[in-house]
Amino acid sequence: MATNNRVDRRAFLQGVGGMAAAAAAFRSSEAVAVPGESEPELILGHGNSRRTRSLELRQTAALNEYQVPVPQHRSNGDEERYPSWIGNFSKGLPHNSVGEVDRDAYRTLLAAVSSGDPDRFDDITLGTPEGDQRTKLVNPQAGLAFDMEGTDSHQLWIPPAPAFASAEEAGEIVENYWMAVTRDVHFEEYSTNPLALDAAAELSRMSDFRGPKDPSGNVTSATLYRGPTAGDLVGPYISQFLMLPTRMGAQTLSSLWQTLVPGVDYLTDFNDWLSVQNGFRRGPTQFDDTPRYVRNGRDLCAFVHIDALFQAYLLGALLLSQVNAPLNPGSPYLSSPTQTGFGTFGPPFMLTILVEGCTRALKAVWYQKWFVHRRLRPEEFGGRVHQVKVGQAHYPIHRDVLRSQVLDEVNRRYGSYLLPIAYPEGCPQHPSYGSGHSTVAGACVTILKALFYGSVLISDLLRDGVTGYTRPVVTSSDGLSLIPYEGEGRDEMTVEGELNKLAANVAMGRDHAGLHWRSDEVQSLYLGEQVAISLLRDQKACYNERFEGFTFNKFDGTTITV
Repeated sequence: MATNNRVDRRAFLQGVGGMAAAAAAFRSSEAVAVPGESEPELILGHGNSRRTRSLELRQTAALNEYQVPVPQHRSNGDEERYPSWIGNFSKGLPHNSVGEVDRDAYRTLLAAVSSGDPDRFDDITLGTPEGDQRTKLVNPQAGLAFDMEGTDSHQLWIPPAPAFASAEEAGEIVENYWMAVTRDVHFEEYSTNPLALDAAAELSRMSDFRGPKDPSGNVTSATLYRGPTAGDLVGPYISQFLMLPTRMGAQTLSSLWQTLVPGVDYLTDFNDWLSVQNGFRRGPTQFDDTPRYVRNGRDLCAFVHIDALFQAYLLGALLLSQVNAPLNPGSPYLSSPTQTGFGTFGPPFMLTILVEGCTRALKAVWYQKWFVHRRLRPEEFGGRVHQVKVGQAHYPIHRDVLRSQVLDEVNRRYGSYLLPIAYPEGCPQHPSYGSGHSTVAGACVTILKALFYGSVLISDLLRDGVTGYTRPVVTSSDGLSLIPYEGEGRDEMTVEGELNKLAANVAMGRDHAGLHWRSDEVQSLYLGEQVAISLLRDQKACYNERFEGFTFNKFDGTTITV
């Protein structure tokens, strides 16, 4: 597929061979001095100037990244399988009365992404205008942007998403529906709440549900809606990094949030749903007047609705520094008798490198969203479910969905089979797979695991009470206070586990809102991890310190040294 014709990616890569030869010739000659300036030797004991060495580092990094193969990017085939494009993202484009996208309008989207021509993106046909309330597509051209550090977005990969009619897709949408009807259930009450228990039981019966399960193969209250790593299953649902207060310099940062009014869901009426699919805004959001600590799915939805994308991980880094968490053993200053880190391997370095991966993660996942998969959102799938259940359409939706208990519960509450959404505007104006929040989570948490020693117990770090709490905490039933966590795993929670859980909390928070699928979250964590590893790898050669690399565990549990 061609890309932006102003910077042709294929031509660029074909020219790399010539660039490498030119670079080699340059390294064998003297650097050209700027007229009127001397050329001081900035690296003692070497025959090259510092700017020559800088050029060599840039060339080496570029050539190393060039050696990363370009994978075969494959979608799940739904776009070719269904001529009406019922399995693909189309929100913001015009739709017919049953919610199917106008075919000519969708072709304008395909024409833009297949050409890469920036002018073609302005030719995409959006839904019918309604004053200034029509919403625009979110930044599809970000997927074509290059980066000067880390692996190029087109050389990173996630597998095809589950197909529209598959049992795996069915398991994921049933989980989305259950998340919606249990939004106001306290996480600590999953073991006793009838709806949460029904959710675990039905997900256990799904033909192909891939969320975490107990050793006997069942979803339980202890695994319900949890993330993919071992750390996600230890201790309370919410990571300590989202609950404990911390400080940024002299400023105290509370973990009390502005949350959403309980019991208020959106897009449960088909006319409202269809209007939003056509690009019209609905609102406003109804907020709770009382700030609260996160206690349930709806509170988590409030955080991931308006957060700065790196916010949770910045808070995590500040908290780890506040409790004097040990650094990764690879840090070169742990053994220095005369120096400490600052601009490299010190506090400013840690905070800035943490957020440095954010924009690169977004470019990587935006390429997947717009140029490979174009997967429909759960919100859109809910419209397909509704039309089948009321007899207005015949789509190949898996029987696990159509026979599910949760659809009856949703219909009893709202009089429709649409997926209840946490926000009045519904999902964002970009495709579902992968998830931007999750890719950023994967990148930022990977960097935090590289910076800090992951095996330290949280209980040991809290023992001195510098946060005001001496043990792991959970939220009270009303969300107004934090109380000691007395459940299973309280003495087994580690820095690594709670960081992995932090990534999953943010990622799955978007599922609690009805915006994403489980596979969006899981695969995007891995994508963000790839972004962070390439960033750390490119930066490694730039340090003057003797540095062998950071060793840490990836999300799949394997160990890597970067």
